[in-house]
Amino acid sequence: MKEGIRRMFIEQEDLMYYLTVLNEKYTMPQMPENAEEGILKGLYKFRKTRKRKGPKVHLLGSGAILNEALHAADILEKKYGVRADVWSVTSYKALYDDAREIERWNRLNAEEKPRQTYIQECFEGDEELCIAAHDYVKAIPMTVCRWFPGILTVLGTDGFGRSDNRRALRDYFEVDDRHIAYAALHSLFIHKKLKKEVLAQAARQLKINSEKSNPSNH
Repeated sequence: MKEGIRRMFIEQEDLMYYLTVLNEKYTMPQMPENAEEGILKGLYKFRKTRKRKGPKVHLLGSGAILNEALHAADILEKKYGVRADVWSVTSYKALYDDAREIERWNRLNAEEKPRQTYIQECFEGDEELCIAAHDYVKAIPMTVCRWFPGILTVLGTDGFGRSDNRRALRDYFEVDDRHIAYAALHSLFIHKKLKKEVLAQAARQLKINSEKSNPSNH
C-alpha cells in the first residue's frame, strides 16, 4: 500500500490500486522475485515446474482459483509425469488492451519489424499448451486466446450460482484442481502428446463424470 501511495502521489504516476475482498481464507504467498512488472501488466509466472522430463503445459489461474491451479500442477507432476508451469493472471483486461495496442501499431507500421504482445513475450520459446481457469465467465479469457500459443483451453463459471460449499461449487462449475488437471491431460491427448489409455485412466482416478450436465445450461 505504501508503494502504491508513493508512486501515485510522489512520482505522480497514473495508477489505480484496488483490493478485491473475498470470503475465502488462505495464506497469501510472497510475491515472486521480479514479478512486479508482470503483476501490473496482467500476467506473471508464479511457479516453474520442478520436473525436467515429460510433456509440458502452462496452467493459468486467477484470484482464489490460482490455488486450484497449483494443486492441479501437483497432480499432473506426481501422478502423470506432466510438467506444469503455473501462471497468475491478474488482469485479462490489461492483456487485451496491450494486445490491441500492439496489433494496431503493427498494422499502421507495416514496414517496421512487428512488435510482440506481452502475452507473446511471456511464452516466446516456451510455446506449450495453456489451460486458463478462473471463477468468472469463460468469455473473459477468450478475448485474448488468439495471442496465446496453440489453443487456449478455458474453464470458467458460466451458469447460475448455487448455495453450496465452495468445494462442491468448484466441482459443479468444473474449475477445481481435478478438472484443471484433466483439461490439461485432454489437451495433451488431442495434440497427440498423451495416450488415450492414460486419459481414460485419469478420468477414473480424478472422478470426472462424463454424464454430468453442463452447468452453463442451468
